[in-house]
Amino acid sequence: MQKLLVNIKELFQVRASSEQPVYGLDMKDLPSIKNAWLLIENGCIADFGEMNSLPALSCEQLDAKGGYVLPTWVDCHTHIVFAASREEEFVMKIQGKSYEEIAASGGGILNSARKLAGAREEDLYEDAAKRLKQLIALGTGAIEIKSGYGLSLEAELKMLRVIKKLKENFALPIKANLLAAHAIPREYGSNRNAYIQLIVDEIIPAAAKEGLADFVDAFCEKGFFSPEETDFILKTGKSYGLRAKIHANQLSISGGVQVGVANDAISVDHLEEIGEEELLSLQASRTIPVALPSCSFYLGIPFAPVRKMMNANLPVAIASDYNPGSSPSGNMNFLHSLACIKLKMLPREAINAATINAAFAMGVEKEVGSITKGKLANLILTKELPSLEYLAYSFGENCISKVLLKGEIF
Repeated sequence: MQKLLVNIKELFQVRASSEQPVYGLDMKDLPSIKNAWLLIENGCIADFGEMNSLPALSCEQLDAKGGYVLPTWVDCHTHIVFAASREEEFVMKIQGKSYEEIAASGGGILNSARKLAGAREEDLYEDAAKRLKQLIALGTGAIEIKSGYGLSLEAELKMLRVIKKLKENFALPIKANLLAAHAIPREYGSNRNAYIQLIVDEIIPAAAKEGLADFVDAFCEKGFFSPEETDFILKTGKSYGLRAKIHANQLSISGGVQVGVANDAISVDHLEEIGEEELLSLQASRTIPVALPSCSFYLGIPFAPVRKMMNANLPVAIASDYNPGSSPSGNMNFLHSLACIKLKMLPREAINAATINAAFAMGVEKEVGSITKGKLANLILTKELPSLEYLAYSFGENCISKVLLKGEIF
C-alpha cells in the first residue's frame, strides 16, 4: 500500500540515517528539503525528494497544500495512567501552600496512589486511552508511560497492564517504565527498607515475568530515594533485563545523575539543578539528559539550564512530564514554545530535542524521530505557516492540519 504526500512547503528533520543523537550546538541545524514530496509504503517512509523530481506513481495522494511536514513529537517522559486529576492542589498552590503543606493535607504522589488503589483496571485504561488520543491529535507519535502511582505490587502491575493494553491498541511506539520507586507509601513510613525490598524482591520480578516493563526508574531526591537506594533498585532492574531511567536533580543536586550514568541509564530526567560534576559525568556517557520545562512552569521552580548543557556538547531532549500533580498537560506544541521562551532554545534546537533526541531517550530512534527511509510514517502536517519558527512563536494556536500514524490520518 502506497501513499504520496505532495506540495510540501518544506520537509524538516531529513536525515539519511540516525545512528546517534544530535549534540550540543549542532542542535541548531535541522536538515530539510523545500518544495518536497514524501512516499509512504506499508506504513513507513519509503522515499522523498523535491517536487521537480516527483516520480510517476499510481497511488493515493495527499496534498500538503503548502504546509510543512515534520516527524511527530516524541514524548519520552509521561505519567498518563492515573485515576483522577488533582485540581484541588492547583488551587492550594495558588493560595501559597507549599509542596510539604499540600502533602501533609493528603495531596501529592500519595494522593494519586490512594485514588489509584481503588480504581478498576478497565476505567484506568479508558481514561488513559482518552488522554493518549488527545496527545496524538496534538502531534505526539511516540510516548513513554510510567507506573508509580501504585506503590504496591497489585497496583503497580495494574498500571503496567494498562500500559500494555495501550501498546496493543494504538499504532505508535509506547514504552512502559516501572516507577515503583516514586515515593515511600505511608504504611512504610517507619520502615522504608521494607518497601524497597518489596520493589526488588516482588514488584520488579513480577513485572519482568509478565513482560510488562521496558525500563526501571526511581525518584532520586532528598525525602524520596537516596543514591544508594536508587543504585540498588536500578541494578536489580538490570538483572531482570530492564534498562535504567531516572528522575534526578529536580529539587537539589542529589547524586542522581551520577547513579544514572553508573547504571548506563538511557536517560536522566528533570535536571533543574545541575553542576559541573554532573556535566562531566554526562559527557563521558551515552545517557541522554531530558529537561521537563512544563513541570518547572507549573510548579514555579527553576528551569533546567539547557543552554549550559548544550554548551557542554550534550544531546538534550525535552518531554512533557504529563502527570496530574506537577505537569497536567501533554501538549508538546506548548512544550516546544516553552523550551524556546524559558529554556532559551532556538526553535530548531527545540524540535531536535523533542524528536530525534527524545527518540534516543526512550530507545525508539530506529522507528521514529526523523524523516529517514524505513522509519514509521508518523508525521505532522502543519497548516500553511509563514515560517517554521511560527510554530513556537504562536503558543496556544493549533498549527497542525493533520497527524499521520504509520501513514494513516489519525
